[in-house]
Amino acid sequence: MTAYTPLAIPPAALKELRDRDDSGHPLRPCTAREDGVPLDSVGSPLRCCLRAVEPGDRIALVSYAPLRRWAAATGADPGAYDEAGPVFIHAEECAGPGNTGDHPFARPGALRTIRRYDAEGHIVGGRLFEIPEDARAGFDRAFDEAFADPEVALVHVRALEYGCFQFEVRRP
Repeated sequence: MTAYTPLAIPPAALKELRDRDDSGHPLRPCTAREDGVPLDSVGSPLRCCLRAVEPGDRIALVSYAPLRRWAAATGADPGAYDEAGPVFIHAEECAGPGNTGDHPFARPGALRTIRRYDAEGHIVGGRLFEIPEDARAGFDRAFDEAFADPEVALVHVRALEYGCFQFEVRRP
């Protein structure tokens, strides 16, 4: 079984998102509060550092197109598979993800989709994934399964409930 590294939004993309998001909207920062006002954000995942929002964090909800950005860097053409969706990020630069070796947002019992993309950015499969007690081993098995298909170039993990992008894993 291979160990896979979850990838946060890259720093260069974060810099752009903090100016204008991938739908062209300006940054609208707010402070996360215990009671969820102004956003029901406490406990939501931050894709810049791969941890949960905590009270007092200066955050922003932005539109992010992870496949579009990957395609621009690789020359792929995802066509209709290009999509943008909402993600939380720190409103100001942060330290980025820690190196814990764990998969982020891995609450046992939570449902995720493991969406597979080929080198052109087209969806070539996916599966429903329920996070087990040993989240690291469970995710690694799911990624081993995905990358067993030689067509698969990268994988996006998304929350089942809203389809929100959680993180990306690339072929080792």
